[in-house]
Amino acid sequence: MSNNPSRVVVIGVAGDSGCGKSTFLGRLKDLFGEEFMTVICLDDYHKLDRKQRKETGITALDPRANNFDLMYEQVKALKEGKSVMKPIYNHETGLIDPPELVKPNKVVVIEGLHPIYDERVRNLLDFSIYLDLSDEVKIAWKIQRDMAERGHTLADVTQAIATRRPDFEAYIDPQKAHADVVIQILPTNLIANDTDRKVLRVRLLQRNGVEGLEPAYLFDEGSTISWIPCGTKLTCSYPGIKLFSGPDSWCGQPVSVLELDGQFDRLEEMVYIENHLSRTSAKYYGELTQLLLKHPDYPGSNNGTGLLQIIVGLKMRETFERLMHHVAEELVTA
Repeated sequence: MSNNPSRVVVIGVAGDSGCGKSTFLGRLKDLFGEEFMTVICLDDYHKLDRKQRKETGITALDPRANNFDLMYEQVKALKEGKSVMKPIYNHETGLIDPPELVKPNKVVVIEGLHPIYDERVRNLLDFSIYLDLSDEVKIAWKIQRDMAERGHTLADVTQAIATRRPDFEAYIDPQKAHADVVIQILPTNLIANDTDRKVLRVRLLQRNGVEGLEPAYLFDEGSTISWIPCGTKLTCSYPGIKLFSGPDSWCGQPVSVLELDGQFDRLEEMVYIENHLSRTSAKYYGELTQLLLKHPDYPGSNNGTGLLQIIVGLKMRETFERLMHHVAEELVTA
């Protein structure tokens, strides 16, 4: 591959910390190949280091702590096939390290808190996803992680979430209205008064009218379908599985929803559900299930998270191939 690809496809992956961005990026590498995909963590565009943020009381979620002008210039340059000297934010020391050379690649993914925040950067994106973790699940996950691994108390955890909330609501959450697709992770509806948050309801919201994005659906396009697929063809332990597909509205815009509540016991049986899904953008029968089986240890592999993340990845691959096809056609007619 030449150092200057003729068309660089830019993907934005947005969401709060701990919402599953790194798992999703792992799934994207399966689809694009690690060598053809460059990931840029937008923490590298922090203007204020950890000490300065502490002194000023400005959090990393606040746009004032980040250099959007440089982010825009560098993403634009990469999209045009030019190399950039990208700053590095060092998470260990909390300091800003000397910059590194980043060359354009076939796919450039910008991931972090603000990929869809700045309108100029947003307009450079060929595809964007927002990972939306509900408060109940976020708190449960954070409690499990921080109390188990970091020795924090429950009071510490709830205080940390409460401190972040105003900035999260002001600067991070509104980006979901501009994303092409949103994956929502919610408490299950299958268990009354569930507090464990082990079983999840995961919804894929696909914005209508996005060029080249043809929503995945269940059984019959445009219909509202509820389906409980348990029985002889799917091993379902308590509380079972329920799927939903249909039109809805989201942030004032029409969307197509695909939802899976519950979890499956045997990943290889997912092919039964895959068989009833339409327009997943898979290239052959069973591709979706095979991609799930590649990483059975990934968080969310046995629930809707893995399944819907892979569908989004397949949609991104389809966008990439469509744009590449346009470039090839332009070269032929030029």
